[in-house]
Amino acid sequence: MNKRWDLRTKLFFSVCFFCCAMGSVLLEAQPVANPDKASISVALKEVIGPMRPVWAWFGYDEPNYTYMKDGKQLLSELAALSPVPVYVRCHSLLVTGDGTAALKWGSTNAYTEDARGNPVYHWAIIDSIFDTYIKRGMRPLAQIGFMPEALSIHPEPYRHHWKPGDPYEDIMTGWAYPPKDYNKWEQLVYEWVKHCVARYGAKEVASWYWEVWNEPNGYWKGTMEEYFKLYDYTVAAVKRALPEAKIGGIDIAGTASANAQKWLQAFVKHCLYETNYATGKTGTPVDAILFHAKGAPKLVDGHVRMNMGTQLRDIEAGFKFVAAYPQLRGLPVIIGESDPEGCAACGMHTNPENAYRNGTMYSSYTAASFAREYLLADLYKINFKGAVSWAFEFEEQPWFWGFRDLATNGVDKPVLNVFRMFGMMKGARVAVSSDHSYSLRTAIDSSFRKTYTDIDALACSSEREATVLVWNYHDDDIRTPAATVTVKVKGLPAKGVRLQQYQIDDTHSNAYEVWKKIGAPQHPSQAQIATLKRSAGLQLLSPGRSVRVTNGQTAVVFQLPRQGVALLRFAW
Repeated sequence: MNKRWDLRTKLFFSVCFFCCAMGSVLLEAQPVANPDKASISVALKEVIGPMRPVWAWFGYDEPNYTYMKDGKQLLSELAALSPVPVYVRCHSLLVTGDGTAALKWGSTNAYTEDARGNPVYHWAIIDSIFDTYIKRGMRPLAQIGFMPEALSIHPEPYRHHWKPGDPYEDIMTGWAYPPKDYNKWEQLVYEWVKHCVARYGAKEVASWYWEVWNEPNGYWKGTMEEYFKLYDYTVAAVKRALPEAKIGGIDIAGTASANAQKWLQAFVKHCLYETNYATGKTGTPVDAILFHAKGAPKLVDGHVRMNMGTQLRDIEAGFKFVAAYPQLRGLPVIIGESDPEGCAACGMHTNPENAYRNGTMYSSYTAASFAREYLLADLYKINFKGAVSWAFEFEEQPWFWGFRDLATNGVDKPVLNVFRMFGMMKGARVAVSSDHSYSLRTAIDSSFRKTYTDIDALACSSEREATVLVWNYHDDDIRTPAATVTVKVKGLPAKGVRLQQYQIDDTHSNAYEVWKKIGAPQHPSQAQIATLKRSAGLQLLSPGRSVRVTNGQTAVVFQLPRQGVALLRFAW
């Protein structure tokens, strides 16, 4: 009887301890006492884990923008804001064409054939893309695809001419089909990787990630078995050229859906237990697991309503999947596209639900969503390596046209400043609690739709500095009064600290609002462009001030508008 009581007692206290530990993460948030005031507490000595820069990954559809004027400028900015090498992923690196850039299109002409059907390799355009990355200390997440025209089983029509408003299916032309000769495909991939090793060195190329295709449950006009065959031949080629190269898959779309889960389960079964199409042996190497996660905004009563919950459900489904397999648990997990919705090139004029992209709503969404990604990785104990923000720039397009991009015509959008904030956060992630936050479970199950906004924070501590990223987010893009936010920091090791506060809102770090105030010109003068660029960077509210610390604690009180983001930086 005593033994049974002891067992029940241990179980009871174990459950209590677990609930307490995970309460702020999983349990339903309590009602907010005052919707206009928020109190956030940061405990610098309560370490959660390292601050891994999972945000330092970016991607885009149009590879030829890489080496164009504004593309180079933006890549330089992305490289500069990150304390680690930034990874870059793009589509169409093996597509046939003359390198002309267009929406949702790109080409490198890497593979053609002569009159006798012999392979001809052209590396000049791919080299110009990868050279642009390497010169800036960036690394490719090299997507092996799509199908060259000469290898496609259904080559015509090949070049599409999609534009915003056209059916999305129109882009699925000859590049989306399987190869007519898997041996020629394998040799193409081998020659490409071998060329990269010769050009950049084996050590450099071994630091990259390679992946096979993109969204095979959508961007692939073959069967599941044909995709696995493509995967096997591709992996064999990469490993033949560089045995230590890292390659994975499968960058599935709609990860939480039944269709995606079917693909993922079949993929892992094939890689672990089935016959390799290329080698005839059992199993196929997989060095990383990749999947996609997207939100779903819509227009409601004349305003944009986001749906972060759908994106978080995709992420949770992917993390759960990896955690369920002991063979996968230690592998790097990369969210190959992690965004508020699915089509970067669909501007707000054809898709009004995408009007969130120019202003600060994209900024607060990004801050709040990445914070939940860290929590999900902690919860499922997976090796979360990176989350690719599928956003870049669109060359020679109208100003602030509502594309999902980080800059327009060389002028940074507010969302880019969130990544600048992330870039200043280093050391270890530490415990944060807020009386105004949504629990992780609420965010996943029903997104951010309650009567109050999500005012919460992500905090880090290093030897001589602490940073606190604070956001005021809600799914509904509706104007409300700014909230008064009090941030209490505990565990400071000095009697005084130097505080800098950066902020993104309608009047700070926001070229879009300045552009509207000068008349929203589509042909701005050089003086106007200079004004826009000055207003586009991350702005300090003040150069810095001294703050007293009493018993290791201090408090900062400030106003944060809805959809605003602030970074508090304490140095000692």
